[in-house]
Amino acid sequence: MDLTPNEQRVLGSLIEKQMTTPETYPLTINALVTACNQSSNRHPVMSLDESEVLDAIAALRDLDLVRSIKRAGDRVMKHRHDVDTVLGLSDDQAALLAVLLLRGPQTPGELRSRSERYVTFDSTTAVEQVLRELAAHEDEPLALLRDRRPGEKEARWVQLLGQGAEAPEIESSATPRRDRLAELEEQVGELGSTVSALTDDLAALKEALGVD
Repeated sequence: MDLTPNEQRVLGSLIEKQMTTPETYPLTINALVTACNQSSNRHPVMSLDESEVLDAIAALRDLDLVRSIKRAGDRVMKHRHDVDTVLGLSDDQAALLAVLLLRGPQTPGELRSRSERYVTFDSTTAVEQVLRELAAHEDEPLALLRDRRPGEKEARWVQLLGQGAEAPEIESSATPRRDRLAELEEQVGELGSTVSALTDDLAALKEALGVD
């Protein structure tokens, strides 16, 4: 499996939203584009248009990792992932894989902190255990502990579903403030996804009732 950066971003976004905002999942194409282009909890930040996201969805469907569905009452097609079924992942494994897909190489401590919205790990040791499970995945390794690079204090884990679109990390004393800003941006992004989903549902209801 060799996913492109766009395919990785789409897959990671679907896993994230399924676990953090299940009320708006599966995602419409508009909500998925918004999720892919969030400026928070993404590294690097990307700017994908609808056609690029649709191309990534098509490629992921060919790998059985994504399904596009239209249920009774849905006005538009919605998209969901099948990573847990196809790759046989637990929630803990899927959560860490998603964070690696969305944010690139990270230490176990960073992964524990950044996956709190998905699942709860009791310790960094628990995170490391799940990472080792991903590395020993029976079909193919899904994660790897990368050698420490110049300027890094610790070795970092990477996902192996495809080559990363890495950008240099910026560390400074402003990190806590940036983290809080990122959290607020994430909340705004999730509210936007909720509004988009509610708008689609309202339009479908009006169409069903014959109301303009």
